[in-house]
Amino acid sequence: MEIVINRKLIFAENQYLETERLKLRPVTLSDANDMYEYASDEDTVTYVFPIHQSLKDTKESIANYFMSAPLGKYGLELKTTGKFIGTIDLRVVDQHNIAEIGYSLNKAFWGQGYVPEAANELLRLGFEDLQLMRIFAMHDIDNPKSGRVMEKIGMKVEGEVPNARMWKGKAVTDILRGITLEEWQHLHN
Repeated sequence: MEIVINRKLIFAENQYLETERLKLRPVTLSDANDMYEYASDEDTVTYVFPIHQSLKDTKESIANYFMSAPLGKYGLELKTTGKFIGTIDLRVVDQHNIAEIGYSLNKAFWGQGYVPEAANELLRLGFEDLQLMRIFAMHDIDNPKSGRVMEKIGMKVEGEVPNARMWKGKAVTDILRGITLEEWQHLHN
């Protein structure tokens, strides 16, 4: 008999996670001002989502994406100051036993290792608790900094997808990266 894992329950039991410097927690409307700070900045959102033109756009995004289905989606809060600096999520595809990881970070906090720190915690959750066999991510070929984050957490290039999608009026080549359970275990033993 196959063991069935209730991943929604596991996510529900792990809505609040901590790393050395971060609290990973549900995103709420009280995060709107901090999110708008980076969501309205073209440098930050170029490869991630359309720029927010107003605080109302940010509140709608929080309500429609983060609050309507919060499981697996986390706000990144600095433990020292309580400032909300970004988001990270783990989108599980149950029938295939895999998940995709995605993230966005206020550019004022780039280069300080916050996303790899949070991503490593989600890899741990994904492999240890959710019992996934592979976690992957994709980045625009023109966004090597995102690829560097993926490298830092042990993800290897699995392929290049030319004309993968249209984004902001241009055809994008995506780089697919991933890490398997076995590769993750090897890195952490």
